[in-house]
Amino acid sequence: MLQPNIKEVIPLENYMLESHYENGEKRIFDVKPYIKGPWYGMLKEVSIFKTVKVVDNWIVEWSDGQDIEPKELYEKSELMK
Repeated sequence: MLQPNIKEVIPLENYMLESHYENGEKRIFDVKPYIKGPWYGMLKEVSIFKTVKVVDNWIVEWSDGQDIEPKELYEKSELMK
């Protein structure tokens, strides 16, 4: 299945991301399992976590360059009802 492009990402409490896709889907993704080690561990700092943005309608990225692979973000997120 070809996944839709992501249009917006919103950082939520408890290291969750709400993502909005071009097909109208809204999904929730838990970033906590990824926040470890020196590189992704920096996302524990809430001010850095909140810098998340969408780049090129495809990539979810933080200000220091951390990112989540688009397929993983889509497939491991839960559809919001």
